[in-house]
Amino acid sequence: MPDLTSPTVADAYDSPRVARPVRWVLRLSDAVLAVERHLLGGLMTLLVLLILLNVVTRYAGLPLYWVDEASVYSVVWLTFVGASIMTRLRLDFAVGLLTEQLGARASRAAKVVATAGVLVFGLAMIAMCWLWMDPVGIARYHFDAREYAAETFNFLYTERTQTLEWPMWALQLIIPLFSLSLSLHALANLLEDLNLAPRRTFAEFQVGNSETVN
Repeated sequence: MPDLTSPTVADAYDSPRVARPVRWVLRLSDAVLAVERHLLGGLMTLLVLLILLNVVTRYAGLPLYWVDEASVYSVVWLTFVGASIMTRLRLDFAVGLLTEQLGARASRAAKVVATAGVLVFGLAMIAMCWLWMDPVGIARYHFDAREYAAETFNFLYTERTQTLEWPMWALQLIIPLFSLSLSLHALANLLEDLNLAPRRTFAEFQVGNSETVN
C-alpha cells in the first residue's frame, strides 16, 4: 500500500490517493470530535459549578439534594464523552508487552486487529441499545410509555430520577450516542491503520498520541 503520511493533514485528506468514502468517514469523525471537545468542556464546567454550589449550600445549612444527583449524571456523561474522545486520540489503554516483541509487519497487523475489535465492540453496543431502547416498539404503542411497559415489561420510558424527576431514557441516551461515536472513531482509526489515509494528529487537544496504544 502507498505511504500516505503527510505533514499537512488537510492536504492529505484531499489527495486523490485517499478514496472519497474514506475522506467522508474521517471528516465526519473530525466533526463529531469537535462537538465532543466542546461538550467535554461544558460538562467539566457544569460539574465544577455543581460541586461549588453543593459546598456553599451545605455550608449555609441549606443543602440542595438534587445537586448530588445532577453531579452524578454529569460525571456519567463526562466519562462516556471522554472515553469516545480518547478512542479517536488513541489514548485508550493497551498492553504492549507482546507487540513490542513483534516485527514491524506483525505489529501493524496486531494494531489492525485491536482497532477492529474496538469497532466490533461499538457495533455490538449499537445493536444492544437498539434492542434495549426499542424505538420501533415504543412507536408502535404511539409513544405511550405506560402501555408499552405493561405489554413488554420494559420500564425504561416510565422511570424517572429520584430528585430531579427527569426521564431516565433521556439521561441514558448517552449510551447509544457513545456507541455511535465509538464506532465512528474506531472506523476512522482502522482506515488509518490500514494505510488508507494519513494518521491524524490533534494539536487542538494539546496531548500527544501514545505509541503503545492502538
